[in-house]
Amino acid sequence: MSRPGTATPALALVLLAVTVAGVGAQGAALEDPDYYGQEIWSQEPYYTRPEPEPETFSPPLPAGPGEEWEPRPQEPRAPKRATKPKKAPKREKSAPEPPPPGCPPLGLETLKITDFQLHASTVKRYGLGAHRGRLNIQAGINENDFYDGAWCAGRNDLQQWIEVDARRLTRFTGVITQGRNSLWLSDWVTSYKVMVSNDSHTWVTVKNGSGDMIFEGNSEKEIPVLNELPVPMVARYIRINPRSWFDNGSICMRMEILGCPLPDPNNYYHRRNEMTTTDDLDFKHHNYKEMRQLMKVVNEMCPNITRIYNIGKSHQGLKLYAVEISDHPGEHEVGEPEFHYIAGAHGNEVLGRELLLLLVQFLCQEYLARNARIVHLVEETRIHILPSLNPDGYEKAYEGGSELGGWSLGRWTHDGIDINNNFPDLNTLLWEAEDQQNGPRKVPNHYIAIPEWFLSENATVAAETRAVIAWMEKIPFVLGGNLQGGELVVAYPYDLVRSPWKTQEHTPTPDDHVFRWLAYSYASTHRLMTDARRRVCHTEEFQKEEGTVNGASWHTVAGSLNDFSYLHTNCFELSIYVGCDKYPHESQLPEEWENNRESLIVFMEQVHRGIKGLVRDSHGKGIPNAIISVEGVNHDIRTANDGDYWRLLNPGEYAVTAKAEGFTASTKNCMVGYDMGATRCDFTLSKTNMARIREIMEKFGKQPISLPARRLKLRGRKRRQRG
Repeated sequence: MSRPGTATPALALVLLAVTVAGVGAQGAALEDPDYYGQEIWSQEPYYTRPEPEPETFSPPLPAGPGEEWEPRPQEPRAPKRATKPKKAPKREKSAPEPPPPGCPPLGLETLKITDFQLHASTVKRYGLGAHRGRLNIQAGINENDFYDGAWCAGRNDLQQWIEVDARRLTRFTGVITQGRNSLWLSDWVTSYKVMVSNDSHTWVTVKNGSGDMIFEGNSEKEIPVLNELPVPMVARYIRINPRSWFDNGSICMRMEILGCPLPDPNNYYHRRNEMTTTDDLDFKHHNYKEMRQLMKVVNEMCPNITRIYNIGKSHQGLKLYAVEISDHPGEHEVGEPEFHYIAGAHGNEVLGRELLLLLVQFLCQEYLARNARIVHLVEETRIHILPSLNPDGYEKAYEGGSELGGWSLGRWTHDGIDINNNFPDLNTLLWEAEDQQNGPRKVPNHYIAIPEWFLSENATVAAETRAVIAWMEKIPFVLGGNLQGGELVVAYPYDLVRSPWKTQEHTPTPDDHVFRWLAYSYASTHRLMTDARRRVCHTEEFQKEEGTVNGASWHTVAGSLNDFSYLHTNCFELSIYVGCDKYPHESQLPEEWENNRESLIVFMEQVHRGIKGLVRDSHGKGIPNAIISVEGVNHDIRTANDGDYWRLLNPGEYAVTAKAEGFTASTKNCMVGYDMGATRCDFTLSKTNMARIREIMEKFGKQPISLPARRLKLRGRKRRQRG
């Protein structure tokens, strides 16, 4: 993507990190400064703090650039040390102390470390091989298949080990371990030794004084435990040797290694896998106050195209902030489609949140630089970005840190609700009506009403869910994407299986061909989603549909945002799973941004695919809530308050009908081409004869006369006269 002239506006964000870092001291925020008081982590690079020198060992290290470790500026911080999740911080308390200095993860969880770099002494079977010994890896539905939830040794004795080949000299600083992910079995390692090597033959054990150091492992299977090495060790290989394990279990573990690869410009493997970005953005994790401040900075940089607003509050009272990006922020422009991105429905799926904050910065910068593509997108689209739908859950995950939060800490709202399946189940209402072939149809194929029980105060509905519903009912969104984590795929509706006795079943919508295209537009432009050579994140292989999947054929979910959006509003919504690691380390954010940047933009551009237009009466006034039907597609949409509409369609010729109560329906043939840009297809509707009569009678203060009722009155009068 060409981005001319980015240097000048990029300078405006050079001070961004400093501005954000000073939030705690300045109290600059969009709300009152002490609303969610937290101290901001120190921005001081770890190499400026005193720490022990790395320890080397015999045989001596090979000659070359790895002989002396020289830290690079602003090296990423290691996660905080914690052995169990803590309670959410109270409003009056400050944030935790900064984490100890150290190195980032090598990338077992993010798959940066390949299967070929993991080795083990023995394995119980292939599905429990060394390649499965990755932090937070999840087992399949059938645990005894190829996709189980840990590395498990073939024997339970003290000679077992699992090792990582870093493929270059690395300064190892710590180890994070977990037990086996399993519903039925309890397997974890309670203590272990750590050994390092340069050649995988001669091993040196990490010492504690004169003896081998025994590290304390896990006390259960899911909560990660970090152990830092007493002195950093420089080597190529690192090995974990279990010394004890749960009494009723086996030697099974998942792990992550913390380490800083040493500079080696001659290492071809390293150069080939290195990922950099030229975008001058704020690549860090932002807590709630930092997120608000970042939004404020962007708004001050681009006041003419941005607006900050909130759609409601979380259970804990945190405002759900959104950023609008448009050439006329704050107003709906007739004929201009509305688009949204949402992230953070699961508070611990942090990558989507940070990608959207990066996207906000990027759009502002590129608009100021007059990037033609971005200027056109901003001026022709009203974009809404909601980075954190579940800020309460995020604060819990943020306290645990990127590696120590586990798979679920912060997933749910503060009152324990999963927003992802907290919307009303409108699918069942529709399908039951469709199955009643002999009876009258009581449910339309669109704009299905929310059941009364769901609207009651006693319903188990999160405050965040109610806020999103009100938001989507207020704004006529055409297309939306909700960013999630833990996988690498785009899922499209339906998410609920039609057969109630099944857990997986392909269940397409009437717009399946459109949803497939929308999903593929994101997946195909992502750097990894459609790569047939890439390793699966956990257990699922999505290459059959090229990085996309029908939600119900993956796993059934009742009350999803995707299904609700399609059946209750005009919006076509998809779930975009942006990475295997829900909460990647800060050092991974530039690479993840490069992976997703083009996809994020391409997907927004799809809002301009299909047909659009105005539905007006004979006086030129827009008709709200007019129904737009496409022949052969059993799903309608409706016009917005001004009579404008947008209907996403793939290229082709369509018979389109516009109808409204009191008006005569009109049908046109509308052609959708392959070039980007929706085809204009306007309608002018004439009032029906009965509507004209009513209008005339009401004008003169009379009610329209019903002829059948008139005849009955005359007959009654004649009977009375005869009697």
